[in-house]
Amino acid sequence: MRKVDDVESRIRIRMNPPSISLRGEIEGGSLKPVCRSWGIVFLMIFVLMTACDNHDQGANEVTRPNILFIMSDDHTSQAWGIYGGILQDYVKNDNIKRMAAEGAVLNNAFCTNSICVPSRASILTGQYSHRNGVYTLSEAMEPDSMNIAKILRVNGYQTAVIGKWHLKKQPSGFDHFMVLPGQGIYHDPILKTVDNWQDHYQGGKEYKGFSTDVITDFSIEWLQQRDSDKPFFLMTHFKATHEPFDYPERHKDLYLGMDLPEPASLYDFGPETTGRTFVGQKLEQMGFRWQQYLKNPDKWWTSYPGMDFPKDDATPEERRKQIYQKYVKDFLRCGAAIDDNIGKLLDYLAESGLADNTVVIYTADQGYFLGEHGFFDKRMIYEESLRMPFVIRYPKEIKGGTRIDNIILNIDFPSLFLDYAGVKNPNFMQGRSFRKNLQGETPADWRKSMYYRYWLHGPERPAHFGIRNDRYKLAFFYGQPLDKPHASQEITDPAWEFFDLEKDPGENRNAYADPAYADIIAEMKLELERLRSQVGDTDQGSAVMQEILGQHWD
Repeated sequence: MRKVDDVESRIRIRMNPPSISLRGEIEGGSLKPVCRSWGIVFLMIFVLMTACDNHDQGANEVTRPNILFIMSDDHTSQAWGIYGGILQDYVKNDNIKRMAAEGAVLNNAFCTNSICVPSRASILTGQYSHRNGVYTLSEAMEPDSMNIAKILRVNGYQTAVIGKWHLKKQPSGFDHFMVLPGQGIYHDPILKTVDNWQDHYQGGKEYKGFSTDVITDFSIEWLQQRDSDKPFFLMTHFKATHEPFDYPERHKDLYLGMDLPEPASLYDFGPETTGRTFVGQKLEQMGFRWQQYLKNPDKWWTSYPGMDFPKDDATPEERRKQIYQKYVKDFLRCGAAIDDNIGKLLDYLAESGLADNTVVIYTADQGYFLGEHGFFDKRMIYEESLRMPFVIRYPKEIKGGTRIDNIILNIDFPSLFLDYAGVKNPNFMQGRSFRKNLQGETPADWRKSMYYRYWLHGPERPAHFGIRNDRYKLAFFYGQPLDKPHASQEITDPAWEFFDLEKDPGENRNAYADPAYADIIAEMKLELERLRSQVGDTDQGSAVMQEILGQHWD
């Protein structure tokens, strides 16, 4: 396998201010650099070179743990079967349960911007969207911006990413990459390497098979061919379970003739009964997509499996039920193939003698609605979308069957990787390692609340930011595009939502106007203001946001 750009021999650090700026001033919601001079370039080179000295120089490289980071797309916690819920008895999850029994499950891992491209950028950089510059689906990660793979690589790790990349430009910091163009396809996928790279959706070569299987096979092939004198960092990223929720032939009869349980809020047809302030992405939109595909299968953006649907002679309730049943069955069949391949990877590690010294993580880039509130898709601060399922196995340190309730964020993931590698957390990363938490030794100053912001505004799913703690959630839907690419120009009225997650875990009652919560809401606004200042996302450079906040904050 041919190696990509050698970051050790030619460190080209792009001065992308949101990604690597060490200090700056807030302008328009982004971090504006104080200086673009070569002085900062040399400073960042110093950061990289210093990182090389941060790990224990006396340690045997092979004893430092390998890291296998498996991530799927949209594989929400409701479909894992280890987080409870109405589907827990129907999910094919033998290997997810195997990992949970041998390791730790995060009960409260959350995404900071619940949409694919920004979440992946945050996992690579350890930064919120306003810092790394990846706000929506449209931005790219520039090859010369900083990321976790570059830091691990200069500290002696062999690095690879195989599967979904979705960040448009050529991956950097990896000894080897083999990635899907954009979303990729499920059957006979195209994968791109350094030898046939073209930006965006061009380039690559077709490989026969089902995407999840193909990605796993190439991951194992890389593990077999790697330099065994170095620890490895491998990111195995599945396209599944992204729409169109396709599955291999072996799972086509799973759930055949069955009716799966329905969420309590499936027949929520609008915000009128809940006090919700937005419409959301309704299941009927999925039915519409199926109809358009059936009318023009060669012109639609994707194909869908098992298309004996939709039926038009149904009441709204019957139609929603039909859509839900097909949608969720396809989703779980797609997820079943992920579980198959997690097992294949775990078996390889065991058979090759790598299991004990390898940190294995399985997660998803965000959550997803499976009919709750009548929704599909993600993006929102609501629990199903916000929550990232996460399981980790490392026999040397983590006790099997552990459950962690601490609030963990996707920006924390790279700091954990560095901790295992014995590398100091660089200043530009906004997250922190949760290694001690996994061992049952939560630091006394661990966060009690988290900050979230979704930027890609649309009238049915307005741009918003908010805060969540162990019981309450407060969100402000400001409803402005703020010049973000492909954001709708249809502005929506600013609105607040507040939920008591203990009394209303399904978030079915917006209690913002309830006087019983007035003091709690006031305290949460102060905490939200503090968090926005702490992470550097205060909208100080936006006149429209300052006006909205002035009118609607109190």
